[in-house]
Amino acid sequence: MSAAVRAAFDAPPLPRVTDLLPHRYPMLLVDRVEELVRGTSIRAVKAITVNEPWYEGLAADAPLDYPPALLIESWGQSAGLLASATAPAPDGQVMLFGSVADAQFHLPVLPGDVIEHRVRVSRSLGDSVIFEGSSHRGADTVMTVSRMVMAFRPGEVLTTDEPVRPPAGRDREATA
Repeated sequence: MSAAVRAAFDAPPLPRVTDLLPHRYPMLLVDRVEELVRGTSIRAVKAITVNEPWYEGLAADAPLDYPPALLIESWGQSAGLLASATAPAPDGQVMLFGSVADAQFHLPVLPGDVIEHRVRVSRSLGDSVIFEGSSHRGADTVMTVSRMVMAFRPGEVLTTDEPVRPPAGRDREATA
């Protein structure tokens, strides 16, 4: 048996998407993990279909471009898979999308396309992780992301019944 074949058998199995993300239909936007290097990178796949709920009720002549916000969400879920597979959130911690910077959309994504998200850890800062990468349809790059930030925060802070107040020193009129 060759070393490459032996390594393939010895490699840990790739995680199932639903084992690492709480998302479910219709907002689970990653189908499978193709490659995972814990703490470093992931390649995950999303197959676009016309049966997705955002295409429901479109006029016959409406464009079928996949919504860019959903492409970002799908890429972000891939980043979440990488973060969760690397170090699952400590008890009581919730993974939150923080921000995205310099996302560029190069080509439209259409039903029938299979999109491969390539996500790399750019920097890990304890309870926050910065990612970068791209999305591809075959050899074509459809989107690049310069920076996405995810943070882990205590769940009890997020589920309080207390109203959200503006930061100290700012009144409500200044933030409206």
